[in-house]
Order: sequence, then structure tokens, then C-alpha cells
Amino acid sequence: MLRNILFSNKKKDILFFSMEMIPYDKRSGKIWFNGQAVNWKDAQIHVLNHGLHYASCVFEGERVYDGEIFKLEEHTERLFYSAKRMGIEVPYSQKEINEACKNIVNIQKVKNGYVRPVIWRGSEMMAISAQKNKVHVAIATWEWGSYFDPKLKIEGIKLNISKWRRPAPNTIPWDTKAAGLYMICTLSKHEAEEQGFTDSLMLDFEGNIAEATGANIFFKSQDGQLHTPIPDSFLNGITRRSVIELANSKNIKVNERKIPPDEMEKFVGCFLTGTAAEITPVSKIDKFEFKVCDLIKGLSDSYQNLVRKKSAA
Repeated sequence: MLRNILFSNKKKDILFFSMEMIPYDKRSGKIWFNGQAVNWKDAQIHVLNHGLHYASCVFEGERVYDGEIFKLEEHTERLFYSAKRMGIEVPYSQKEINEACKNIVNIQKVKNGYVRPVIWRGSEMMAISAQKNKVHVAIATWEWGSYFDPKLKIEGIKLNISKWRRPAPNTIPWDTKAAGLYMICTLSKHEAEEQGFTDSLMLDFEGNIAEATGANIFFKSQDGQLHTPIPDSFLNGITRRSVIELANSKNIKVNERKIPPDEMEKFVGCFLTGTAAEITPVSKIDKFEFKVCDLIKGLSDSYQNLVRKKSAA
């Protein structure tokens, strides 16, 4: 699914990490689907289902390291919280979902990869109301490397500033992983890529810094402290919380506060955090430039030790 390709030029050999992806509907193996491990190609739904048309769907993204799912219980707790906020009654217990996640990882023999549990409303009603729709649950997993190009993770990625903003918290179920919340993230990501950036920084409804399209954000100031937006209109990521704990263990002060965009001029470092992004340095946001400093490298190393159950550095 992923292939490393070595290209050679006259000056030097450069390793390019090629994301040569097999389409997700063309892969093989098993998917946990409504309580059973079914063939990958048979995990299908009807085109007329409420999750597709009205976004009554919640999901999680989980990482597998050395054959184990990192913080599985926390992810499942958040999945059930998201479902509850969306008025979806999950037909399984959290314990059953935890076991199902572990089982499908074992069946697929995934050592370092990704797990995607998803819950959605089915096809019994096709209108705004979905009171009688059956709730479906599926869990898929696959081998997966880096979310961003590994070379860019060393040098730092570049972000634009999106024209789309995180909505006010009284307008959406902002603290969930509900499918509908990600549409503006897709729009922002596409716009960034078209402009030559890797990702996009999103502001909140008040015009303060919020997050990237699928990751939380931290800044480093000249005095060695970290600064990160208060998650009051966007998801308080599990990786974000883990990084704050790591920083505290290293006596690095973390300031959770409102951060206006013009403050970026004062910061010397920046990085993103997320289950997919892990800890990814940022070298530039719009006109503001940052260095991939030792503090960020150290946190990244410690995070890798944490997820692989080694002693944190």
C-alpha cells in the first residue's frame, strides 16, 4: 500500500516517500461490520442512508504502534460521547467496541497502522428526522505510515490561513468527531494544497487561532514556554492532552489561552498535534516563519517513546 522509491539525480540521492495508495474500496482482508468480521469488499451500505445524506455519523481515528492501539479506551469513550451528543444510541457497549478494535487489528495483522471505528444511521427513513433508523457500526484497520511526508516532518510543514472559521460553540456539537464538522476542513485543506501549502490554519468564530484542519496547534515563545489555544470551539485532542502531560513532565510551562493571529510574529517555534499528525513541526504560517527547535524535537522523541511504551526521554 505504501512504497518507498529512491530517485537519483546528478547531485545527490533523494528518498521520496510515495503514497501510492490502493483505493480503500479495493483492498483486501476483513472489516468488523455490525458485530461480524466480513470480507473487505462486502462491507457495503446502500446509497440511501442517513449518514451519507444528512451527516448523522460519528467516528474515531486511532493509531496502532507495535501491534497495540494507543489510548484505545480514551478513543472509545470519545466515540460514545460523540454518538450521545448526536442522539445516536450505540447498540454495543464500550467494552465490546474495545474488544472489536483489538480483534480486527489482530485479524488484519496490523503492526503500525490506523484504526477507524465509525457509527452511522441507516436507511429506514430518508428525511431530516431519523428516529426509526437502525444504527450501524463498523471498524476498519490498515497499515499506515506518516500522515505528512516524512521529509516535511523534519523540515516543518507550511500552512496558509483559511477563509473558513470554526463555528461558535452554540451552533454545532463542536466537541465531537461528527462527520459534518469536517466539511470546512476539507474545503480549507483543498484550498491550501492548491496554493502550494501542506495544510491550513483555521481561526475561531472570534478571529483567534483555533487549529489546523485535523490537528491541534502549539507555539513556542522566546522564553521556552508553550502556548496553545483554549479548546472551547474545537476538539480537545487526545494527542494534545498527551503532549501537555509530556511538557509538564519536562517542566515546560504550557499556557492555554486565546491567541490572536498577529501574535505569531513573536513566536519562534510551532507544531501540530494529532493522532494522525503525531507531533509535526511547522516552518511557516502565511508570512510568519518558525524554526524546528530542539524543544519540539525533544517532545517528538518523547512522544514516540510514549506510544511505543518505552521510557520517555
